[in-house]
Amino acid sequence: MATSSGQQRVRPWRYLTAFAGIVVVLYALVFLTGGGNLTPKLGIDLQGGTRVTLTARTTDGQPPPRDQLIQAQDIIEQRVNGLGVSGAEVQLDGSNIVITVPGDAGEQARSLGQTAQLRFREVLQGPVPANQAAGQQPAPGQDAQSGQAPASQAPASPAPAQPQGMGEQSRPVAPVAQVSPLQDPPPTPAPSPTPSPGGLAPDDPRVAAEVTKLRETRQSTDQATQLQALLALNCGAPDPLQGYDDPTRPLVACSEDGQTKYLLGPSFLEGTEIASAQAQQNQQGVGWVVGLTFKPQGADTWGRYTTENVGKNVAFVLDGDVVSAPTINQPIFGQTQISGQFNQDRAQQLAQVLRYGSLPLSFDSGNAQTVSASLGLASLEAGLIAGAVGLVLVFAYCLFYYRLLGILTILSLALSGLVVYAVLILLGRWIGFTLDLAGVAGFIIAIGITADSFVIFFERLKDEMRDGRTFRSAVPRSWERARRTILTADAVSFLAAAVLYILAVGEVRGFAFTLGMSTVLDLVVVFLVTFPLVVLISRSKSLGRPGLSGLGAVDRIGSRHRREKPAVGRRAATTGKGAGA
Repeated sequence: MATSSGQQRVRPWRYLTAFAGIVVVLYALVFLTGGGNLTPKLGIDLQGGTRVTLTARTTDGQPPPRDQLIQAQDIIEQRVNGLGVSGAEVQLDGSNIVITVPGDAGEQARSLGQTAQLRFREVLQGPVPANQAAGQQPAPGQDAQSGQAPASQAPASPAPAQPQGMGEQSRPVAPVAQVSPLQDPPPTPAPSPTPSPGGLAPDDPRVAAEVTKLRETRQSTDQATQLQALLALNCGAPDPLQGYDDPTRPLVACSEDGQTKYLLGPSFLEGTEIASAQAQQNQQGVGWVVGLTFKPQGADTWGRYTTENVGKNVAFVLDGDVVSAPTINQPIFGQTQISGQFNQDRAQQLAQVLRYGSLPLSFDSGNAQTVSASLGLASLEAGLIAGAVGLVLVFAYCLFYYRLLGILTILSLALSGLVVYAVLILLGRWIGFTLDLAGVAGFIIAIGITADSFVIFFERLKDEMRDGRTFRSAVPRSWERARRTILTADAVSFLAAAVLYILAVGEVRGFAFTLGMSTVLDLVVVFLVTFPLVVLISRSKSLGRPGLSGLGAVDRIGSRHRREKPAVGRRAATTGKGAGA
């Protein structure tokens, strides 16, 4: 009676309906989102990609230290991982770091190699128009000190929204240090315009000489030299000083868009004090900003500085360029926002590179090169052939050994593949997951894990029938015991995949990810499809015949057990009567 009641509690259609609901939801997301793209994202080895070579440059022209190159590689890999499982590769090649990303995302690869040295500096003078050269007289109506139109004559235009405590960006500010008017410079030798690398290799000694010379002019502590360097700076030329400015000295720098230039004071706060960085929409809902949260010491420095410098401008300097230079309207404690001409992609890229810290070296990025996928496609074809052969052998074995139950195995594997395909498409859209050869290998191995679950269930079913139970009564009892084994085996496989994913890098992580995902989906299919279908077959008079299900031999053994039990009971009863007499 207990077994019968247990059978009544099993409602297979509920399980099948739940699985059908999952499939409907997944494919509704596939078809209704993503702009009609119905294929998974492919990795570098399957679709090709874009390769960018980052060449390290040093201030002395010598080869960069090996430990700094390894540290830079680690930071870039963290940035790659911060984008999700994107399939990008980061390799060390001598003094170069080679970044390869799937598809044609060359700009994404360049942003991964951004030095990301963020410094906070006081604005001593500026902004000055970038096209104003040394010795040029200010235009009529311009302020002789700042090179800008007076506030009363400035055209009225809405200022971009600023975070709390920060005012209008790039407001003309008077110099803190006293300098002579621009039209009457002191009689000191004017520095040369900003030198350009002119095609020199980053490790050429002449580049190191340029960096040293620029530190003597654009980072000079002499007021007259600062003024001349401010006017002589060419914002349209490559900047050898980028990433190698001395934070303890003043700096003459350009804005990020190259339209204006500034004279800045020494750095009072470094980007290493940033605890987190997130891209956010502006409070007015127009444009994007990067929200910064400082570490305790950095937050104290920032709060104290903004308290003591209300009314002054502060510059957010990223890799030697001024991203924004707003006015401090009030003390700022807590989160701070960097605002500029950001769209969503640029804000997210900046937040991502700031989140993982600055690189110990500055890099020059070369041209993006297209990587062919011919070798990967050939390997994929060989792998798919191997997978197909393996599936055919599994299907043949199941049909020969389990017959109707083998057909259920094939159906379960097909439904598992249906779910996996939808999940691959959605993961590619949501977290940038790309399928590569290692991932394909993970799925092929997962076929064996899924087949093992079926074998455990079916063999346990045979054991119950050998003990004398019918096919119908053996199903719920065998499932109750088999599911514990299935859960344990899949838990071990998932933990192994998780540990491998955490410890590994590159393509091995893709293998671990697909193996773990397939293990989870195996449980979904076994619990919601295989088990309820076996229950329905066991309750069917036509389909539940043991011979049709490949259980004829074990059913005959069970029948003998059922016939022998009453005989044993009768002999025991007779013996008991004789003993009593």
